[in-house]
Amino acid sequence: MSNCCFTSCWFLLCAAGESVNVYSTSTEEFVHDLQGHTDLVTGVVLNPSNHLQVYSCSADGTVRLWDFMDGILIKTFIIGYPIYSIYVSEKHGGVVFVVVPMANYKSSELFQLVAVHLPRSGDQEVEARELSAVLCDVSPHPGAVSFGREGEYIAATKGLQLEVFFFKKQKSYRFSLKSGMKKGVKNAFTCVSCHPKEDCIATGHADGKIRLWRNFNQKKEYTYTTLHWHHGAVNTLCFTPEGTNLLSGGIESVLVHWHYTQENQKDFLPRLGAAITHIAVSPDGSLFCTSHSDNKITIIQSCVKVSAIIQGLVKGDGVWTDLIIDPRSKALVLNGKPGHLQFYSLHRDKQLYNLDIVQQEYINEEGLDQFEVVKAAFDARGDWLATVEERRKKGAELEINLKLWAYDKLTQSFVLNTTVTAPHEDRITGMFFSPSPETTMLVTTSLDDHFKAWLLADHSDTKEGFWSCDFVGGYHLLKPGCCSYSADGSLLAVGFQEVVTVWSPASWELLTTLSQPPGAIRDLCFGRLSCSKYLLGTSTKNQLCCWNLLTCSLEWSTPMDVSLLQADPLSENMAAFCSQSGSSDLFVFKPSEPRPLYSQKALCTGKVQHAVFAPRDQMLESCEERTQWLNRSQLYFITQDMDLLTFSTKTEEDRLLASSKQLMVDDSVAVTPFYLLLGKHRRQQLEKQEALTNPMAERTQLPQGSIAIKELLHTPAHVLPSASFLCAMFVRSLLVSRSSAREEKAEEEMESEKEEEDSEGEADPRLGESAAWAPSEEFGAPALTKAQERELRKVKTFDHSWLSSLLDS
Repeated sequence: MSNCCFTSCWFLLCAAGESVNVYSTSTEEFVHDLQGHTDLVTGVVLNPSNHLQVYSCSADGTVRLWDFMDGILIKTFIIGYPIYSIYVSEKHGGVVFVVVPMANYKSSELFQLVAVHLPRSGDQEVEARELSAVLCDVSPHPGAVSFGREGEYIAATKGLQLEVFFFKKQKSYRFSLKSGMKKGVKNAFTCVSCHPKEDCIATGHADGKIRLWRNFNQKKEYTYTTLHWHHGAVNTLCFTPEGTNLLSGGIESVLVHWHYTQENQKDFLPRLGAAITHIAVSPDGSLFCTSHSDNKITIIQSCVKVSAIIQGLVKGDGVWTDLIIDPRSKALVLNGKPGHLQFYSLHRDKQLYNLDIVQQEYINEEGLDQFEVVKAAFDARGDWLATVEERRKKGAELEINLKLWAYDKLTQSFVLNTTVTAPHEDRITGMFFSPSPETTMLVTTSLDDHFKAWLLADHSDTKEGFWSCDFVGGYHLLKPGCCSYSADGSLLAVGFQEVVTVWSPASWELLTTLSQPPGAIRDLCFGRLSCSKYLLGTSTKNQLCCWNLLTCSLEWSTPMDVSLLQADPLSENMAAFCSQSGSSDLFVFKPSEPRPLYSQKALCTGKVQHAVFAPRDQMLESCEERTQWLNRSQLYFITQDMDLLTFSTKTEEDRLLASSKQLMVDDSVAVTPFYLLLGKHRRQQLEKQEALTNPMAERTQLPQGSIAIKELLHTPAHVLPSASFLCAMFVRSLLVSRSSAREEKAEEEMESEKEEEDSEGEADPRLGESAAWAPSEEFGAPALTKAQERELRKVKTFDHSWLSSLLDS
């Protein structure tokens, strides 16, 4: 999330891997993503001629134009070179400026800024070959180039040099800082931002200073003033849209708000959590956005308060704990902020919360030794969490703390229950809870030649109980490097260098020892379900061994440099990551079968040190044969570059594709995701409620109005005509025409008259015969209209008895 931009005060776009994520600034929720690039997305900018569209660039050599509201790819421009950043200006219509390599991109470290003239074509994919060089030898960093006032010039920084190119003059000026002065290396430029209304360029430097350059349209008489607050390098600068304020950020995790006209006045928004790497401002200037080194975006209301935080998977210096799954929340748990564990939802792709383990203020200073969380483990029910934190000072002994955390249902988090200072005399190498439901036990192994069992004991004074050491074990003064519990908790295997020992946790009796080829045991793992009789181990001599615990003999072994061995808790499958030729291979197998179920060569570069099987909520059906091993669980692993990757099946991909297609068309009306989530559900509820209250009721559709209203409510606002035009059409659609009203009234009258005729016909058959007569053109009489026929029927039904009495008198 290093590069981001506002499209309005409602939406925020940021580059995330090979896609662009769209977030709501008010709810912090992920709206949708823009997928299409085949390599890392390096830049996102708003289309200056249409604020409902954005440009994105990528290392795949393309610039893509998107309708970000509907997530539609409008056009792809093929540049043919990897693109490292992109810039646009309203003055330069139909042109984007990109940074590309100067020579062969595979070996070149020199980059140039070029203007790409976007061809006007009806094709969705078009080659943009009209490139013109603007500046040579520029930095690929996105913050190293900025457009000046009204797009009249562009400024670029690299090393100790500032270069300004004027488009009208087609001339550039270079300004250098002296490197011969004291500590001149720290004068290096780090970022640049141009004032939107005036001829002023702000540059950030490695020594924490900010310089405001003026009168730079000539070589000799330029001037600059210096601002200084940051004690570290200035990572990013950004002017507000009106140019009244300048924003800066660095490693201090503080947003500095400089007043442009009063340079000595500044405001601060401190404690933002991590170093600021990028700043963006909404077009109206009401919202600021800071991107941080821990993969976080903070949305700020005019430098006053934080209004929203969008947190991705925290990327720290490394992952010291294993990847573990919280049994309660099904969240992925690993190192987060310094001294914290992060709970990350894999289903929602969102961080749930951070748990402060060290509970000490972190000081961002190089060379300072601080506590770090190195081990973590959950019990089977998720009621207990165990953590190990370490700190080694120069010339001092290693400090170790073992902490036991109890889950609190009231706060829905973990609360510290027990702290054990110096649980071992040396570094802890392994830690596991017993899966047995009968007892709550924790085992730790250490380089002090011992493993210890910690038992939860009941206590009348405390509701949760307390932890104490129940057993200390060892084997011939050898150092234990790893341990593993069997699936039912009845066996504990501990690897002491080249010897595997098997213990009974019930009596702590050493049951047997297992031999294996030379090499220290690196990892141990019991089989599951039907393969529970097998114990697998890896050694430093590139051997993968499988022992049969029923015969206490070696079942099979194979030469493999296994860096990580992981068992699926819901099946017999095991995953082995092997390092070979600078990359990692994956083999999925069952201990009882010699052939692997699945294999993939060159999975990623470097060694895979951490992986985990995450159980699925529902078992997948109808998977391909080669992906059957993913039916019950999904495998996640972290690469050397700290990227979290996973495997997906064709069934899952088809499901995602079907859900995306559903957003395109529904009854010829544009549909929003909000409608798909709530609209149909509410409509079904209303229909059920009406059926219960009045089952015989039949609702008549409004003539013409239903279609008009439906289109009006569901069509995106940016493609609708003006409100004044829609108003008259909308009102007319609600009116009932005069002719249709007359016909409806006439039909009602005819029905009532028919009922009267039927009742009279039953009373007097003779009237029925006379009623059957009607004038006809056969006898020369003109045809009667429907209105005249109705009048005749009315006369027919009158009571004429008064006339006979009158004649008699």
